[in-house]
Amino acid sequence: MYYGICLLSVVPCRKEASNTSEMVTQLLFGEHYSVAEQTEEWVKITIAYDKYECWINKKQHTKISEATFKLLELQSPFVSTELMQLITNKTSGLNFPIPIGSTLPGLLNNECKVENNVFSFEGQSANSSYKKEAKDIIATAQLFLNAPYLWGGKNILGIDCSGFTQIVYKLNGYKLPRDAYQQAEIGHPLSFVEEAEAGDLAFFDNEEGKIVHVGIILDNQHIIHASGNVRIDKFDHYGIFHSENKKYSHMLRVIKRII
Repeated sequence: MYYGICLLSVVPCRKEASNTSEMVTQLLFGEHYSVAEQTEEWVKITIAYDKYECWINKKQHTKISEATFKLLELQSPFVSTELMQLITNKTSGLNFPIPIGSTLPGLLNNECKVENNVFSFEGQSANSSYKKEAKDIIATAQLFLNAPYLWGGKNILGIDCSGFTQIVYKLNGYKLPRDAYQQAEIGHPLSFVEEAEAGDLAFFDNEEGKIVHVGIILDNQHIIHASGNVRIDKFDHYGIFHSENKKYSHMLRVIKRII
């Protein structure tokens, strides 16, 4: 078994071992993974955080030892809470930006270390194992307002609906699976919209009954979600009412309480 870590700002993760294959998720700086399979140019990985399987280009793969992987698994990971912040590779002297939600392995005294790589980080961070309150989840979600929608994205410059909910909850100490239908399998279901509280997740399905969308409830009349961009729309027992189009854009399936 081989292991790796993302030491770039963002790495696209593909469904298949091809640059033309759809991007299904992303690795953010500091996320580690195990390697399930390799080709000459591609690496099939399982992301440690959410067990998501995907392919990354071998040029963007940084190998780590099994001992390092196990150490990362045991650490209480700190994450960047800055929308975008420079990090410095002290070995090479190179500066590069990392987005909010990036992991800072072994952060101590504004430094994080990964084997022979030492990085300096001067921004704000938080311990992602510390569970915060619903008001904190809402405050974090609103930081992403107007971020553009990107299928498979999970950073401030491009994010999809479940990437948005996963990162927001991660920043507040709660671990969610990657895709909307997976997230819908956890939590406590609510019977009525009127029971919904800020921080609950609402899930929406298509005509075939498959869950295809998720958003974070602000109150029992509004929701914040990624659809075209991260936006706030009206919400009721039918679903999401798009204010510009004056019609329902997503039909409600279930509301789940996670915290």
